[in-house]
Amino acid sequence: MQETKPKSDLFKVLRGSASQTPPAPAVASASMDRKLEKKTWTPQRLAIIAGITLVTVLIIYAALNSGGSRLGVSAEKLTVSKVSRGKFQEFIPVTGTVLPLRIIFLDAIEGGRIEKIYIEQGSTVSVGDTILKLANSNFLLEVMNREAQLFDQQSNLRNTRLTIEQTTIARKSEALQVGSDLLDQTALYNRTMELMKSDLVSKQEAEQVKNKFEYLTKREALVRESLRQDAALRESQLKEMNAAEKRLQMNLAAVRQSLDNLVVRAPQPGQLSILDAEIGQSKTAGERLGQIDLNNGFKVRAGVDEYYINRVSLGQTAEVSMPGGGKSYRLTVKKVFPAVKDGKFDIDFEFVGDVPEAIRRGQTLQLRLELGLPAEALLVARGGFYQKTGGNWIYVIDKSEGVAVKRGIKLGRQNPEFFEVLDGLKAGEEVITSSYDNFGENDKLILKK
Repeated sequence: MQETKPKSDLFKVLRGSASQTPPAPAVASASMDRKLEKKTWTPQRLAIIAGITLVTVLIIYAALNSGGSRLGVSAEKLTVSKVSRGKFQEFIPVTGTVLPLRIIFLDAIEGGRIEKIYIEQGSTVSVGDTILKLANSNFLLEVMNREAQLFDQQSNLRNTRLTIEQTTIARKSEALQVGSDLLDQTALYNRTMELMKSDLVSKQEAEQVKNKFEYLTKREALVRESLRQDAALRESQLKEMNAAEKRLQMNLAAVRQSLDNLVVRAPQPGQLSILDAEIGQSKTAGERLGQIDLNNGFKVRAGVDEYYINRVSLGQTAEVSMPGGGKSYRLTVKKVFPAVKDGKFDIDFEFVGDVPEAIRRGQTLQLRLELGLPAEALLVARGGFYQKTGGNWIYVIDKSEGVAVKRGIKLGRQNPEFFEVLDGLKAGEEVITSSYDNFGENDKLILKK
Protein backbone atom coordinates (compact mmCIF):
# COMPACT_ATOMS: atom_id res chain seq x y z
CA MET A 1 0.00 0.00 0.00
CA GLN A 2 1.40 3.33 -1.18
CA GLU A 3 1.98 5.91 1.53
CA THR A 4 0.35 9.35 0.96
CA LYS A 5 2.34 12.42 1.78
CA PRO A 6 0.82 15.07 3.88
CA LYS A 7 -0.52 18.14 2.09
CA SER A 8 1.98 20.37 3.89
CA ASP A 9 4.88 18.44 2.38
CA LEU A 10 3.29 18.70 -1.08
CA PHE A 11 3.01 22.50 -0.75
CA LYS A 12 6.70 22.65 0.24
CA VAL A 13 7.73 20.67 -2.88
CA LEU A 14 5.66 22.98 -5.10
CA ARG A 15 7.09 26.13 -3.52
CA GLY A 16 10.62 24.69 -3.87
CA SER A 17 10.22 23.92 -7.54
CA ALA A 18 8.79 27.34 -8.18
CA SER A 19 11.75 29.03 -6.50
CA GLN A 20 14.34 27.32 -8.66
CA THR A 21 15.96 29.61 -11.23
CA PRO A 22 15.48 28.49 -14.85
CA PRO A 23 18.57 27.94 -16.91
CA ALA A 24 19.97 31.02 -18.58
CA PRO A 25 19.47 31.22 -22.31
CA ALA A 26 22.45 31.13 -24.58
CA VAL A 27 23.94 34.53 -25.18
CA ALA A 28 24.12 35.43 -28.83
CA SER A 29 26.92 37.18 -30.38
CA ALA A 30 26.95 40.94 -30.00
CA SER A 31 27.26 41.31 -33.72
CA MET A 32 24.00 39.53 -34.45
CA ASP A 33 20.46 41.27 -34.47
CA ARG A 34 18.07 40.41 -31.54
CA LYS A 35 14.78 38.79 -32.68
CA LEU A 36 11.65 40.66 -31.33
CA GLU A 37 8.53 38.74 -30.26
CA LYS A 38 5.23 39.87 -31.96
CA LYS A 39 2.53 41.07 -29.41
CA THR A 40 -1.09 39.91 -29.98
CA TRP A 41 -3.16 42.45 -27.82
CA THR A 42 -2.01 45.92 -28.78
CA PRO A 43 -3.62 49.07 -27.27
CA GLN A 44 -5.08 49.96 -30.67
CA ARG A 45 -6.82 46.63 -30.97
CA LEU A 46 -8.15 46.85 -27.44
CA ALA A 47 -9.65 50.33 -28.11
CA ILE A 48 -11.35 49.14 -31.32
CA ILE A 49 -12.82 46.07 -29.59
CA ALA A 50 -14.12 48.23 -26.67
CA GLY A 51 -15.79 50.67 -29.09
CA ILE A 52 -17.47 47.88 -31.04
CA THR A 53 -18.71 46.32 -27.80
CA LEU A 54 -20.17 49.62 -26.54
CA VAL A 55 -22.01 50.27 -29.79
CA THR A 56 -23.42 46.77 -29.77
CA VAL A 57 -24.69 47.18 -26.20
CA LEU A 58 -26.35 50.50 -27.08
CA ILE A 59 -28.04 49.01 -30.13
CA ILE A 60 -29.36 46.08 -28.11
CA TYR A 61 -30.61 48.43 -25.34
CA ALA A 62 -32.35 50.68 -27.84
CA ALA A 63 -33.98 47.71 -29.52
CA LEU A 64 -35.24 46.37 -26.23
CA ASN A 65 -36.65 49.75 -25.13
CA SER A 66 -37.95 51.06 -28.45
CA GLY A 67 -41.61 50.66 -27.19
CA GLY A 68 -41.15 52.59 -23.89
CA SER A 69 -41.84 51.20 -20.43
CA ARG A 70 -44.43 48.43 -20.38
CA LEU A 71 -46.74 46.77 -17.88
CA GLY A 72 -48.90 43.72 -18.26
CA VAL A 73 -52.47 44.09 -16.98
CA SER A 74 -55.60 41.96 -16.95
CA ALA A 75 -58.12 43.23 -19.49
CA GLU A 76 -61.03 41.86 -17.46
CA LYS A 77 -60.31 44.27 -14.59
CA LEU A 78 -60.41 47.37 -16.79
CA THR A 79 -63.32 49.65 -17.63
CA VAL A 80 -63.21 50.47 -21.33
CA SER A 81 -65.31 53.27 -22.85
CA LYS A 82 -65.78 54.35 -26.43
CA VAL A 83 -65.27 57.97 -27.43
CA SER A 84 -68.46 59.22 -29.08
CA ARG A 85 -69.96 62.37 -30.52
CA GLY A 86 -73.28 63.60 -29.19
CA LYS A 87 -75.19 66.31 -27.35
CA PHE A 88 -73.33 67.58 -24.30
CA GLN A 89 -75.38 69.11 -21.51
CA GLU A 90 -73.42 70.69 -18.68
CA PHE A 91 -75.23 70.15 -15.39
CA ILE A 92 -74.50 69.63 -11.72
CA PRO A 93 -76.26 67.30 -9.28
CA VAL A 94 -77.96 69.04 -6.35
CA THR A 95 -79.97 67.70 -3.43
CA GLY A 96 -83.26 69.47 -2.74
CA THR A 97 -85.96 69.31 -0.10
CA VAL A 98 -89.66 69.51 -0.95
CA LEU A 99 -91.45 72.47 0.64
CA PRO A 100 -94.95 73.91 0.25
CA LEU A 101 -95.23 76.60 -2.40
CA ARG A 102 -96.56 79.00 0.24
CA ILE A 103 -96.24 78.90 4.02
CA ILE A 104 -98.06 80.97 6.64
CA PHE A 105 -96.32 81.26 9.99
CA LEU A 106 -98.33 81.44 13.19
CA ASP A 107 -96.78 83.78 15.77
CA ALA A 108 -98.02 84.82 19.20
CA ILE A 109 -99.21 88.43 18.78
CA GLU A 110 -99.71 88.72 22.53
CA GLY A 111 -97.78 86.73 25.10
CA GLY A 112 -99.44 84.34 27.49
CA ARG A 113 -99.83 80.82 28.78
CA ILE A 114 -101.34 78.20 26.49
CA GLU A 115 -104.71 77.42 27.99
CA LYS A 116 -106.25 75.13 25.39
CA ILE A 117 -105.35 73.44 22.08
CA TYR A 118 -108.24 72.82 19.70
CA ILE A 119 -106.46 71.35 16.62
CA GLU A 120 -103.53 68.94 16.58
CA GLN A 121 -100.47 69.10 14.33
CA GLY A 122 -100.98 67.59 10.88
CA SER A 123 -104.70 68.40 10.73
CA THR A 124 -106.37 70.24 7.86
CA VAL A 125 -107.72 73.67 8.80
CA SER A 126 -110.18 76.13 7.25
CA VAL A 127 -110.27 79.92 7.47
CA GLY A 128 -111.13 81.06 10.99
CA ASP A 129 -110.68 77.69 12.70
CA THR A 130 -109.55 78.14 16.31
CA ILE A 131 -106.16 76.46 16.80
CA LEU A 132 -105.32 77.37 20.40
CA LYS A 133 -106.07 79.88 23.14
CA LEU A 134 -103.68 81.81 25.39
CA ALA A 135 -104.42 83.15 28.87
CA ASN A 136 -102.87 86.34 30.30
CA SER A 137 -104.56 87.84 33.40
CA ASN A 138 -102.25 90.86 33.57
CA PHE A 139 -102.93 91.69 29.97
CA LEU A 140 -106.67 91.28 30.58
CA LEU A 141 -106.55 93.83 33.41
CA GLU A 142 -104.57 96.21 31.27
CA VAL A 143 -107.13 95.93 28.50
CA MET A 144 -109.97 96.60 30.93
CA ASN A 145 -108.20 99.73 32.24
CA ARG A 146 -107.66 100.98 28.73
CA GLU A 147 -111.32 100.37 27.93
CA ALA A 148 -112.36 102.36 31.00
CA GLN A 149 -110.11 105.26 29.98
CA LEU A 150 -111.55 105.24 26.49
CA PHE A 151 -115.09 105.21 27.87
CA ASP A 152 -114.25 108.24 30.06
CA GLN A 153 -112.89 110.10 27.06
CA GLN A 154 -116.00 109.26 25.08
CA SER A 155 -118.19 110.52 27.95
CA ASN A 156 -116.23 113.79 28.08
CA LEU A 157 -116.69 114.25 24.37
CA ARG A 158 -120.41 113.73 24.69
CA ASN A 159 -120.61 116.32 27.52
CA THR A 160 -118.62 118.81 25.47
CA ARG A 161 -120.88 118.26 22.49
CA LEU A 162 -123.94 118.77 24.72
CA THR A 163 -122.51 122.03 26.11
CA ILE A 164 -121.86 123.32 22.61
CA GLU A 165 -125.37 122.42 21.57
CA GLN A 166 -126.83 124.19 24.62
CA THR A 167 -124.73 127.30 23.99
CA THR A 168 -125.87 127.33 20.38
CA ILE A 169 -129.51 127.04 21.41
CA ALA A 170 -129.09 129.89 23.93
CA ARG A 171 -127.50 132.13 21.28
CA LYS A 172 -130.29 131.38 18.86
CA SER A 173 -132.87 132.11 21.54
CA GLU A 174 -131.19 135.40 22.30
CA ALA A 175 -131.13 136.26 18.64
CA LEU A 176 -134.84 135.55 18.37
CA GLN A 177 -135.59 137.68 21.41
CA VAL A 178 -133.51 140.60 20.14
CA GLY A 179 -135.18 140.28 16.78
CA SER A 180 -138.62 140.34 18.36
CA ASP A 181 -137.74 143.35 20.51
CA LEU A 182 -136.37 145.13 17.46
CA LEU A 183 -139.58 144.53 15.55
CA ASP A 184 -141.67 146.00 18.40
CA GLN A 185 -139.31 148.92 18.80
CA THR A 186 -139.31 149.55 15.06
CA ALA A 187 -143.09 149.77 15.04
CA LEU A 188 -143.03 152.09 18.07
CA TYR A 189 -140.33 154.22 16.48
CA ASN A 190 -142.34 154.61 13.27
CA ARG A 191 -145.50 155.64 15.14
CA THR A 192 -143.57 158.04 17.31
CA MET A 193 -142.03 159.69 14.27
CA GLU A 194 -145.52 160.17 12.77
CA LEU A 195 -146.87 161.62 16.00
CA MET A 196 -143.96 164.04 16.24
CA LYS A 197 -145.01 165.53 12.97
CA SER A 198 -148.31 166.50 14.62
CA ASP A 199 -146.58 167.50 17.87
CA LEU A 200 -148.50 164.79 19.67
CA VAL A 201 -145.34 163.35 21.30
CA SER A 202 -142.79 165.26 23.26
CA LYS A 203 -139.31 165.57 21.90
CA GLN A 204 -137.81 163.82 24.91
CA GLU A 205 -140.07 160.81 24.53
CA ALA A 206 -139.28 160.68 20.83
CA GLU A 207 -135.51 160.69 21.63
CA GLN A 208 -135.92 157.79 24.03
CA VAL A 209 -137.80 155.73 21.44
CA LYS A 210 -135.17 156.53 18.82
CA ASN A 211 -132.25 155.65 21.09
CA LYS A 212 -133.78 152.34 22.04
CA PHE A 213 -134.49 151.57 18.36
CA GLU A 214 -130.89 152.26 17.41
CA TYR A 215 -129.61 150.20 20.35
CA LEU A 216 -131.74 147.19 19.42
CA THR A 217 -130.71 147.52 15.80
CA LYS A 218 -126.99 147.42 16.73
CA ARG A 219 -127.56 144.66 19.25
CA GLU A 220 -129.44 142.57 16.72
CA ALA A 221 -126.50 142.95 14.29
CA LEU A 222 -124.00 141.94 17.00
CA VAL A 223 -126.08 138.95 18.01
CA ARG A 224 -126.31 137.78 14.40
CA GLU A 225 -122.52 138.18 13.93
CA SER A 226 -121.84 136.33 17.18
CA LEU A 227 -124.24 133.59 16.11
CA ARG A 228 -122.46 133.28 12.75
CA GLN A 229 -119.05 133.03 14.41
CA ASP A 230 -120.36 130.56 16.97
CA ALA A 231 -121.75 128.44 14.15
CA ALA A 232 -118.35 128.31 12.42
CA LEU A 233 -116.57 127.52 15.71
CA ARG A 234 -119.17 124.93 16.55
CA GLU A 235 -118.73 123.24 13.19
CA SER A 236 -114.95 123.11 13.68
CA GLN A 237 -115.32 121.77 17.22
CA LEU A 238 -117.79 119.15 16.13
CA LYS A 239 -115.44 117.95 13.37
CA GLU A 240 -112.59 117.62 15.85
CA MET A 241 -114.81 115.86 18.35
CA ASN A 242 -116.14 113.50 15.70
CA ALA A 243 -112.57 112.67 14.65
CA ALA A 244 -111.54 112.22 18.29
CA GLU A 245 -114.53 110.01 18.92
CA LYS A 246 -113.71 107.97 15.83
CA ARG A 247 -110.14 107.52 17.05
CA LEU A 248 -111.43 106.47 20.43
CA GLN A 249 -113.69 103.90 18.82
CA MET A 250 -110.76 102.59 16.77
CA ASN A 251 -108.59 102.43 19.88
CA LEU A 252 -111.35 100.63 21.70
CA ALA A 253 -111.70 98.17 18.81
CA ALA A 254 -107.91 97.67 18.81
CA VAL A 255 -107.94 97.04 22.55
CA ARG A 256 -110.70 94.50 22.15
CA GLN A 257 -108.85 92.99 19.17
CA SER A 258 -105.68 92.67 21.23
CA LEU A 259 -107.72 90.70 23.72
CA ASP A 260 -109.00 88.58 20.86
CA ASN A 261 -105.39 87.98 19.77
CA LEU A 262 -105.07 85.60 22.68
CA VAL A 263 -107.09 83.23 20.50
CA VAL A 264 -105.02 81.93 17.54
CA ARG A 265 -107.07 81.20 14.41
CA ALA A 266 -106.21 79.89 10.94
CA PRO A 267 -105.87 82.82 8.49
CA GLN A 268 -105.88 80.54 5.39
CA PRO A 269 -107.00 77.01 4.59
CA GLY A 270 -104.28 74.37 4.51
CA GLN A 271 -102.45 71.84 6.64
CA LEU A 272 -101.20 72.62 10.13
CA SER A 273 -97.80 71.09 9.46
CA ILE A 274 -96.09 72.42 12.61
CA LEU A 275 -97.53 73.27 16.03
CA ASP A 276 -94.97 74.05 18.72
CA ALA A 277 -97.28 74.34 21.69
CA GLU A 278 -98.15 72.42 24.84
CA ILE A 279 -100.83 73.20 27.41
CA GLY A 280 -99.37 75.29 30.23
CA GLN A 281 -96.41 76.43 28.11
CA SER A 282 -95.64 80.17 28.21
CA LYS A 283 -95.15 82.06 24.96
CA THR A 284 -93.83 85.59 24.56
CA ALA A 285 -95.15 88.10 22.05
CA GLY A 286 -93.71 87.36 18.59
CA GLU A 287 -92.70 83.78 19.41
CA ARG A 288 -93.32 81.18 16.69
CA LEU A 289 -96.26 78.86 17.40
CA GLY A 290 -96.42 76.88 14.17
CA GLN A 291 -97.08 77.08 10.46
CA ILE A 292 -99.76 76.29 7.92
CA ASP A 293 -98.86 74.84 4.52
CA LEU A 294 -101.21 76.11 1.84
CA ASN A 295 -102.61 73.51 -0.54
CA ASN A 296 -101.56 75.28 -3.73
CA GLY A 297 -98.47 73.31 -4.79
CA PHE A 298 -94.90 72.49 -3.87
CA LYS A 299 -91.42 73.88 -4.44
CA VAL A 300 -87.94 72.41 -4.00
CA ARG A 301 -85.19 74.21 -2.09
CA ALA A 302 -81.62 73.10 -2.76
CA GLY A 303 -78.19 74.17 -1.55
CA VAL A 304 -75.58 74.72 -4.29
CA ASP A 305 -71.81 75.08 -3.91
CA GLU A 306 -70.75 78.75 -3.95
CA TYR A 307 -68.42 77.95 -6.89
CA TYR A 308 -71.50 78.15 -9.15
CA ILE A 309 -73.02 81.33 -7.67
CA ASN A 310 -72.25 83.34 -10.83
CA ARG A 311 -73.59 80.64 -13.13
CA VAL A 312 -77.07 80.27 -11.66
CA SER A 313 -79.87 82.67 -12.54
CA LEU A 314 -83.66 82.84 -12.69
CA GLY A 315 -85.27 80.74 -15.39
CA GLN A 316 -82.65 78.00 -15.56
CA THR A 317 -84.09 74.51 -15.71
CA ALA A 318 -83.52 71.31 -13.79
CA GLU A 319 -84.70 67.74 -14.05
CA VAL A 320 -85.68 65.23 -11.40
CA SER A 321 -86.55 61.55 -11.60
CA MET A 322 -88.78 60.22 -8.88
CA PRO A 323 -87.53 57.25 -6.83
CA GLY A 324 -88.47 53.86 -8.20
CA GLY A 325 -87.65 54.63 -11.82
CA GLY A 326 -90.59 56.94 -12.39
CA LYS A 327 -90.81 59.50 -15.15
CA SER A 328 -88.79 62.71 -15.13
CA TYR A 329 -90.19 66.13 -14.21
CA ARG A 330 -88.96 69.57 -15.19
CA LEU A 331 -88.39 72.44 -12.77
CA THR A 332 -87.30 76.05 -13.15
CA VAL A 333 -85.29 78.36 -10.88
CA LYS A 334 -87.72 80.84 -9.30
CA LYS A 335 -85.57 82.40 -6.59
CA VAL A 336 -81.83 82.64 -5.90
CA PHE A 337 -80.79 83.54 -2.36
CA PRO A 338 -77.59 85.64 -2.51
CA ALA A 339 -76.44 84.84 1.03
CA VAL A 340 -73.71 82.18 1.29
CA LYS A 341 -73.63 79.97 4.38
CA ASP A 342 -71.20 77.10 4.99
CA GLY A 343 -69.95 77.40 1.41
CA LYS A 344 -73.42 77.08 -0.15
CA PHE A 345 -76.26 79.28 -1.36
CA ASP A 346 -79.94 78.31 -1.67
CA ILE A 347 -82.16 78.07 -4.76
CA ASP A 348 -85.94 77.68 -4.95
CA PHE A 349 -87.28 75.54 -7.83
CA GLU A 350 -90.89 75.29 -8.99
CA PHE A 351 -92.33 72.50 -11.13
CA VAL A 352 -93.11 73.21 -14.77
CA GLY A 353 -96.22 71.41 -15.92
CA ASP A 354 -96.97 68.17 -14.10
CA VAL A 355 -96.20 67.73 -10.41
CA PRO A 356 -95.43 64.25 -9.01
CA GLU A 357 -98.49 62.82 -7.32
CA ALA A 358 -96.60 61.01 -4.56
CA ILE A 359 -94.55 64.04 -3.54
CA ARG A 360 -94.58 64.94 0.15
CA ARG A 361 -93.34 67.83 2.25
CA GLY A 362 -89.80 67.21 3.55
CA GLN A 363 -89.02 64.63 0.86
CA THR A 364 -85.45 64.66 -0.52
CA LEU A 365 -85.00 64.81 -4.30
CA GLN A 366 -81.90 64.51 -6.47
CA LEU A 367 -81.96 67.18 -9.19
CA ARG A 368 -79.80 67.85 -12.24
CA LEU A 369 -79.37 71.61 -12.57
CA GLU A 370 -78.56 72.56 -16.17
CA LEU A 371 -75.88 75.24 -16.50
CA GLY A 372 -76.12 75.81 -20.26
CA LEU A 373 -77.82 74.81 -23.49
CA PRO A 374 -77.08 71.39 -25.08
CA ALA A 375 -74.31 71.47 -27.73
CA GLU A 376 -72.66 68.95 -30.08
CA ALA A 377 -69.36 67.70 -28.64
CA LEU A 378 -66.90 64.80 -28.51
CA LEU A 379 -67.56 62.87 -25.30
CA VAL A 380 -65.72 60.44 -23.08
CA ALA A 381 -67.22 58.79 -20.01
CA ARG A 382 -66.13 59.91 -16.56
CA GLY A 383 -64.03 57.53 -14.53
CA GLY A 384 -61.27 57.04 -12.00
CA PHE A 385 -58.55 57.84 -14.56
CA TYR A 386 -59.12 61.57 -14.02
CA GLN A 387 -57.81 61.45 -10.44
CA LYS A 388 -54.43 60.19 -11.70
CA THR A 389 -54.07 62.14 -14.94
CA GLY A 390 -55.96 65.36 -14.21
CA GLY A 391 -57.41 65.00 -17.69
CA ASN A 392 -54.02 65.57 -19.37
CA TRP A 393 -53.55 62.04 -20.78
CA ILE A 394 -55.31 58.72 -21.16
CA TYR A 395 -54.61 55.12 -22.28
CA VAL A 396 -55.94 54.50 -25.80
CA ILE A 397 -56.53 50.85 -26.75
CA ASP A 398 -54.92 49.39 -29.90
CA LYS A 399 -56.80 46.12 -30.49
CA SER A 400 -54.52 44.99 -33.30
CA GLU A 401 -51.50 45.04 -30.99
CA GLY A 402 -53.39 44.10 -27.83
CA VAL A 403 -52.01 47.07 -25.97
CA ALA A 404 -53.11 50.43 -24.51
CA VAL A 405 -50.84 53.37 -25.24
CA LYS A 406 -50.57 56.60 -23.23
CA ARG A 407 -51.71 59.66 -25.20
CA GLY A 408 -51.91 63.32 -24.28
CA ILE A 409 -55.42 64.82 -24.42
CA LYS A 410 -57.27 68.02 -23.52
CA LEU A 411 -60.62 68.01 -21.73
CA GLY A 412 -63.13 70.84 -21.37
CA ARG A 413 -66.46 71.01 -19.59
CA GLN A 414 -67.84 68.13 -17.58
CA ASN A 415 -70.99 66.77 -16.03
CA PRO A 416 -71.52 63.76 -13.75
CA GLU A 417 -71.53 61.42 -16.78
CA PHE A 418 -69.15 62.78 -19.41
CA PHE A 419 -66.11 64.93 -20.14
CA GLU A 420 -66.02 67.16 -23.19
CA VAL A 421 -62.97 66.21 -25.32
CA LEU A 422 -61.27 69.20 -26.91
CA ASP A 423 -58.18 67.52 -28.38
CA GLY A 424 -56.27 64.23 -28.56
CA LEU A 425 -59.07 61.71 -29.28
CA LYS A 426 -61.34 60.73 -32.15
CA ALA A 427 -64.85 59.36 -32.22
CA GLY A 428 -64.90 55.56 -32.12
CA GLU A 429 -61.62 55.14 -30.24
CA GLU A 430 -61.68 53.06 -27.07
CA VAL A 431 -59.99 54.25 -23.90
CA ILE A 432 -59.46 52.96 -20.39
CA THR A 433 -61.53 55.05 -17.94
CA SER A 434 -61.06 53.05 -14.75
CA SER A 435 -58.50 53.95 -12.09
CA TYR A 436 -54.81 54.21 -13.05
CA ASP A 437 -53.49 53.89 -9.50
CA ASN A 438 -51.75 50.54 -10.19
CA PHE A 439 -50.26 51.45 -13.59
CA GLY A 440 -47.41 53.66 -12.40
CA GLU A 441 -45.82 55.80 -15.13
CA ASN A 442 -45.74 53.11 -17.82
CA ASP A 443 -46.23 54.32 -21.40
CA LYS A 444 -47.79 51.11 -22.64
CA LEU A 445 -50.06 48.49 -21.10
CA ILE A 446 -49.97 44.91 -22.37
CA LEU A 447 -53.56 43.67 -22.22
CA LYS A 448 -53.76 40.08 -21.02
CA LYS A 449 -56.88 37.99 -21.33
